[in-house]
Amino acid sequence: MYRAKKAASLKAKRRVGKYELGRAIGEGTFAKVRLAKNVENGDHVALKILDKKKVQKHRLVEQIRREICTMKLIQHPNVVRLYEVMGSKTRIYIVLEFVMGGDLHDTVATSGRLEEDEARRYFQQLINAVDYCHSRGVYHRDLKLENLLLDVAGNLKISDFGLSAISDQVKNDGLLHTTCGTPNYVAPEVIDDKGYDGALADLWSCGVILFALLAGYLPFEDENIASLYKKISEAQFTCPSWFSAGAKRLITRILDPNPSTRITVARVQKDPWFRKGYKPPVFNESCETSLDDVDAAFGDSEEHHVIEEMEGQPASMNAFEFISMNKGLNLENFFESDKKYIRETRFASQCPPKEIISRIEEVAKPLGFHIQKKNYKMLMENPKGGRKGNLNVATEVFQVAPSLHVVELKKAKGDTLEFQNFYKTLSTELKDVVWVCDDEVKDRTSMP
Repeated sequence: MYRAKKAASLKAKRRVGKYELGRAIGEGTFAKVRLAKNVENGDHVALKILDKKKVQKHRLVEQIRREICTMKLIQHPNVVRLYEVMGSKTRIYIVLEFVMGGDLHDTVATSGRLEEDEARRYFQQLINAVDYCHSRGVYHRDLKLENLLLDVAGNLKISDFGLSAISDQVKNDGLLHTTCGTPNYVAPEVIDDKGYDGALADLWSCGVILFALLAGYLPFEDENIASLYKKISEAQFTCPSWFSAGAKRLITRILDPNPSTRITVARVQKDPWFRKGYKPPVFNESCETSLDDVDAAFGDSEEHHVIEEMEGQPASMNAFEFISMNKGLNLENFFESDKKYIRETRFASQCPPKEIISRIEEVAKPLGFHIQKKNYKMLMENPKGGRKGNLNVATEVFQVAPSLHVVELKKAKGDTLEFQNFYKTLSTELKDVVWVCDDEVKDRTSMP
């Protein structure tokens, strides 16, 4: 009976409401994102966790509330779905669709320019989703490759509505006036700071995205911000020779620096190049929208607070998570030439988690790293400045099975090459900790 109660207690400590927490998949200034599983239906989600004090301190409550309400209103197959929001005394939990296929920025950075048909398909999905948002009075205002995620089927999903605006924010002149967005993607009229049409500004960003997909690089680039804005304001770009006539014509009409003569989204959807192979989006009619949980999440009433997890052992990792993060646990893979830009890696170990953490600490301290530990997470910081400031390495131990753990190391800050050199030293010193499967041992011993 005691063992059963203890097991139940440990399981409860790894939950937030009905969601069982898994590994960390992202971290920002005000939020952390973890993979989680809905224990009621088995679905995997991304759980965005915000600290209420930080949000209040930086006066971001209304901005985040607006982002949540916006995303709940936008139920389109090419927009990341926000399922619900929960709150506790100290945290806000945003439950989002888990999209595990990476983003278009990584796709272009890894593969270079895309084939025209592939780029067109992504662009069609992007325009469909943007048009849907605009029909609901929502303007994204930060459309860029990094905010376009891909699901396992290769479908595009727009994310990050943190800078979005709604029609209620439009001034008496019918325009938006907040200058925001990412410089390389921002429309000329946004830079001019005289007011702009949110729909036309979003469309300009879509044109930049289409150019980048087809070219493999952005149309407007310059290290000097003033020179960059001049190029944007004057639409100084040249389409590469491999662009088709139809693609050149459409991009030129979208990247028109004069918003009054720029093509509209409606006309883009009728363009012959756009229409080729077009497939309309398929909606899930069973989706229901409710904003009842938003006020409860931001409120102080304990009656509506969600039951939180309390970590007391390594976070568990199920088979789905293990497969989704596993790109080969062979340490030698980390140093292959085609992976020179990798900023995270992992290895498996059959040692107890406390021993793993202790051994990593033993290696890191003589190298000058300061260590911060909490349960089975560790942040290693080198106070000596490198090429890009201090190198910070975040480490976490996950339990795959009672006698098997995965150790994940991520560069949280600093230079990627310095991170790789640190990991090379670490992996050499931890050979007795790293688990190597029998097949891999045979492969190594049979090598001449």
